[in-house]
Amino acid sequence: MSDCLVDVRELTIGYYNQKGTLVLVLQGVNLEVKPGETLGLVGESGCGKSTLGQAMMGYLRSGSQVLGGSVKFADHDMFALNNRQLETIRGRQIALIPQNAGDALTPTLRVGNQIIEAIELNADLSGAAAKNRMLELLAQVHLPHPDVMANRYPHELSGGQQQRAVIAMALAAEPYMLILDEPTTGLDVTTQAHILNLLRDIVADLGTAMMYISHDLGVIARVSDRIALMYAGEIVEDTNVAEMFKSPAHPYARGLLESIPRLNLAGIPNSMPGQPPIPGTLPGCSFAPRCSFISEICRSKSPPFTSIPGPPHRVRCDNWEKVLAIDFSQELQQVFRTIEHTTEDEPAIELSGLEITYHRSGFMERIRSIPEPPATVSDITLSVKRGETLALVGESGSGKTTIVRTISGLLPAKRGSIQFEDCDLTVEVDQRPMELCRHVQLIFQNPDASLNPRHTVAEILDQPLKLYFPDMTHDERRARQIELLERVRLEGRYRLRYPGQMSGGEKQRVAIARAFAADPEVVLCDEVTSALDVSVQAAVLDLLADLQRERNTTYIFIAHDLAVVRAIADRVAVLYQGRLCEVGTVDEIYSPPYHPYTETLLGAVLVPDPDHEPKLLASDTPELAPPAKGCAFQRRCPYCMPDLCVEEIPPWQFPESDDGHKIRCHIPINELLVDQKAAF
Repeated sequence: MSDCLVDVRELTIGYYNQKGTLVLVLQGVNLEVKPGETLGLVGESGCGKSTLGQAMMGYLRSGSQVLGGSVKFADHDMFALNNRQLETIRGRQIALIPQNAGDALTPTLRVGNQIIEAIELNADLSGAAAKNRMLELLAQVHLPHPDVMANRYPHELSGGQQQRAVIAMALAAEPYMLILDEPTTGLDVTTQAHILNLLRDIVADLGTAMMYISHDLGVIARVSDRIALMYAGEIVEDTNVAEMFKSPAHPYARGLLESIPRLNLAGIPNSMPGQPPIPGTLPGCSFAPRCSFISEICRSKSPPFTSIPGPPHRVRCDNWEKVLAIDFSQELQQVFRTIEHTTEDEPAIELSGLEITYHRSGFMERIRSIPEPPATVSDITLSVKRGETLALVGESGSGKTTIVRTISGLLPAKRGSIQFEDCDLTVEVDQRPMELCRHVQLIFQNPDASLNPRHTVAEILDQPLKLYFPDMTHDERRARQIELLERVRLEGRYRLRYPGQMSGGEKQRVAIARAFAADPEVVLCDEVTSALDVSVQAAVLDLLADLQRERNTTYIFIAHDLAVVRAIADRVAVLYQGRLCEVGTVDEIYSPPYHPYTETLLGAVLVPDPDHEPKLLASDTPELAPPAKGCAFQRRCPYCMPDLCVEEIPPWQFPESDDGHKIRCHIPINELLVDQKAAF
């Protein structure tokens, strides 16, 4: 094998659309990956990252074709091999870890059997040897009790555990290279940080090369040695990780980095206007329409890939010297916009003693008087003011979505009350009056699952208008649809498009427009930015802030990303296992003293800085249910006092605050402050 494990030369891939027009996906891509190297491949959706990753495995999507160039992996010309030859390479020498681990695992097969199947196929082991190898792999990816985990079905594992099982399958034959396509996008911050540590350990132990595809620059900073930045099917910058984050030379790199919310900077970052064009459709630089450094040559001539003096650093830009002349760290301080909106003292939503459970006692359980397991959500008391944004944060399984689904009427409450004005929201949606349904709207995490693919945008927006405003005429509804699209910064022509004809960010804007079509008082946002590119995420956050300022809307905002919460929220409620740990303003939550679980979440946040080391204060071992007594966080708390925390529910403590900051913990406030200053 040569010194270069992967060698991509002038690769151009495209397809012919229904009109017979050639559409390019990749255009003249040149890229190398060395043995043991971790390459981060970044860029917005639609830039060609996944296509390039699949091409390295000799795979093309249906209808696509190689129009020029080559891909060599371990001296094999991947597109010159037949299917049988490719089978001896895929899985054995190069393996793929997909974005959604749940989709990659067969739901009806036990996890251990699926890994054994991969071992038998790719590692030429069988019987007891394959089983022993399977248990070794489960231990290698740090899954507790490998023999127990092997016997479970995928749905019995958490998202992080499923991802570890998929990594174990990919490692079955100890391949030379792993291609990871957004493998941590749907994971919470602590699980993501632990998975990334695991991947770094694998590289160190096995010398495996990795190409990590992601739009999350915090993740890329954590795992990569080198970064290749893609835009419109081309590599536009290629350098080591330190250079990319401290001295980006391409305007696109700066635009992406400026779009990222930061824990240490208040407000919403700027978002880049526009979106990537179809490769090869512009006469000059493909980034020219969005660039603030544009010059006359950019519109007429495609820039060459230029080497910059110093560390290995190449950039496709004619104005890279002007870009580098501006101090990026100083420029970054100026791109954040402070949110200004009115918050009234009157509450919009009040939750009191809310308890929610998914458990339904069967006949035999009632006959035998078997006690019920602890409730999924318990003792939630919160007041959300009019015009305020309250963020619910916590790991997967902490009860965030359960709470907002109950507020929206999709789940019943077992005990407690939810009040909106004089109305009771504990009743389910089919029992609520239409006017009450109109005032409380929910925006789902995944617009693909919530927008009907067979309906145009006009039909999607028309449904709430017909439902809540039956006196509106057809012309009035049409005018209202255009107004709603313009308010979410989409042109009226989008009325005639189907969801499949739009990008992820555009679909999320349509979902927001549909929610605001009802003219609501309260909007429940369930992870509405988690799957978006950083530039689109900044635009959506900016949009939500503008709509709130115009209409004084109340938001309950769910997010895993605590930097996003820092950007948009007024107050934060921290949840663990369906129990409140801490409630306070953004400034209070992000500055000590805070609850040990809040400290764990903040310590695990990945920031776009290769020198940053996350502080993993607690393990990522998931808990299927909260403990029957004592503190909910007792099993993972680094400061747990067994005699007290295991036996007694902690009291609420109130640090000196005028805004109702409260922490539920046995450790005295002054001791928390000392411990946390030492930890951070």
